[in-house]
Amino acid sequence: LRNSRLFTRRTTGCWRCFAGINTTSMFTLEQLAAARGRVKSGADFPALVQTFIQLGVRRYTTWLTDGHTDYEGADQRLSSPPTHAEHPIADRVDREHFLARIKHHQQGLSDYPTICNEARAAGVQRWVVDTTAMTCTYFDKAGNAVLVEEIPSA
Repeated sequence: LRNSRLFTRRTTGCWRCFAGINTTSMFTLEQLAAARGRVKSGADFPALVQTFIQLGVRRYTTWLTDGHTDYEGADQRLSSPPTHAEHPIADRVDREHFLARIKHHQQGLSDYPTICNEARAAGVQRWVVDTTAMTCTYFDKAGNAVLVEEIPSA
């Protein structure tokens, strides 16, 4: 790249950016998957967020249509592959049903696939976790916030 100070290369499943940044703080899809693998229920979510913070994740968006997640760090962006075939999202938001289901999940009474199915059925398309603000925001297909929650400390 002529006159460029920014170079990228493909390694270990992620794009790495070498522009005078500290590469030791960069996360990989393998690290993120390992952290997710330790989660058994919604009760484990705060600890997962703390692990992501330690890895350098500042924000991530999980898309319920196909299960892929977009991760953002200070100088990095990664996307995980889809985890399943595309599933439809309900056109009409049922906020009250979703609130009841998410509370149930946060108490450790359901697993991740179950809350994903219930969220889709309630009209939730994606959620965005902001590790700086410590919030999780659930959005419908039109981009409207269905629910904004503060993430408790682990």
